[in-house]
Amino acid sequence: MKKIRIPIELQKMNRIFIEAGYEAWLVGGAVRDLVCGKNASDWDIATNAQPEDIIKIFNKVIPTGIEHGTVTVIFMRHHIEVTTFRTEADYKDGRHPNKISYATTIKDDLSRRDFTMNAIAASLIDGHLCDPFNGRKDIKKGIIRTVGNPLERFSEDGLRPVRALRFASQLGFKIEQKTFDAIEQTADITAKISIERFRDEFIKILSSEIPSVGLKLMEKSGTLKQFLPELASCRNVKQADARGHHCFDVLDHLFYACDSARFYPVEQATSAKKDGSAVFFSVRIRLAALFHDIGKPIVRRVEERENIGTCYTFYNHEKESVKIANCIMERLRFPKTIIQYICHLIKEHMFYYESSWSDAAIRRFIVRVMPPVAILPDKNELFVLNQTLDDLFDLRIADVSGMTNTPALMHKGSWAENLIEFRNRIDLAIQAKSAFTLRDLDISGRDLIAAGIPPGKKLGVILNKLLESVIEEPKMNKKETLVKIAKKLAYIS
Repeated sequence: MKKIRIPIELQKMNRIFIEAGYEAWLVGGAVRDLVCGKNASDWDIATNAQPEDIIKIFNKVIPTGIEHGTVTVIFMRHHIEVTTFRTEADYKDGRHPNKISYATTIKDDLSRRDFTMNAIAASLIDGHLCDPFNGRKDIKKGIIRTVGNPLERFSEDGLRPVRALRFASQLGFKIEQKTFDAIEQTADITAKISIERFRDEFIKILSSEIPSVGLKLMEKSGTLKQFLPELASCRNVKQADARGHHCFDVLDHLFYACDSARFYPVEQATSAKKDGSAVFFSVRIRLAALFHDIGKPIVRRVEERENIGTCYTFYNHEKESVKIANCIMERLRFPKTIIQYICHLIKEHMFYYESSWSDAAIRRFIVRVMPPVAILPDKNELFVLNQTLDDLFDLRIADVSGMTNTPALMHKGSWAENLIEFRNRIDLAIQAKSAFTLRDLDISGRDLIAAGIPPGKKLGVILNKLLESVIEEPKMNKKETLVKIAKKLAYIS
């Protein structure tokens, strides 16, 4: 392939460049994706026009990175990043060049880029490719290789090694050996990147089809221990014993559980958009799956049991896992609501069910696992409840799948049947419009005050006892009945 098809919007944009006497090229990930046969909607343009020239020839221009030769052009409803041909030098902080010089050719510009697969440009005139570093060959072979010496490339920018790991996970490519070796050799440079930049690459790894590919590469390169030491410490924590529940140590179990966890595309993650955290919310189950047993190394105990032999126990590991997961996500500066929600899932992931449970027991379970609405303030309680139950069951399935690295629901036997039965009974309880919160009661605090019960702390205690009564027996959720019960409670309290 020596040409790619240029979108009509970019063809029209190119006419403006040509009329003004400039050349323009499509560069970066969009070219890589088009060469791979994928669609590309995020467009980056390289040109010999300087920022002040671009501002003159286009109507709507935002100076997003003008000090680095970059502006954003709003053209035909697209936000297109346009950067002047440039070269870079003197990366003293391991992330940003201290010296930027405008270049004269597209080949000079491509020479500063990270990987050969990203150092291909397509002319906006006819789509013909400029590929001075044989990026197309590496794409065809599925190889990630730096432009030039990997030690030099990674020493310039500490984010590049993490990007290599992410690309390997996303694209299913292999990292060329010298390039991979340089990741560990430049760990001191990688340590200088901001935690937010690492977090964003980490989230992209979790968004991959098989996250364990990138996670294992992170471990092999030392990046996992560097940024997520709590996770790395789960290696060689043995779980497999005579009971046969687990096949892997804790770390591999977490990796495979993460693989099995459902991923929600960002556009479907509408529940967290108020604080701009939709992208984090899209990987919520995978984050919960990756961290759900991270507390096991702390609580692991060895027991000798009669007729069984050596057994490994992890009592209350979910509590320790919540503490550690909370610490990690705070360190990575995740949004507070995302941290709270994922920790809630981890806390409740060890649920179980028996067919002998009463309907009241089902309702008590629902109340227990429903998180505060404040975690997702833009949705009502019923939405939050249903979403949390979906996520909690997804996490449970991922957990069991990760024990053997096979899909749990495909196992023939009682476990899957039990889980399906449990969810069906929960759905019936919700459809019956049972009371699960104080708002569902057919009475309010004002009603109780009007009935003669004084306001104060005791009033709240009474309301909660009324809710407990209604959860046990839904028929009691009538105002007259609740007033009578409340008066008795007020008298005997």
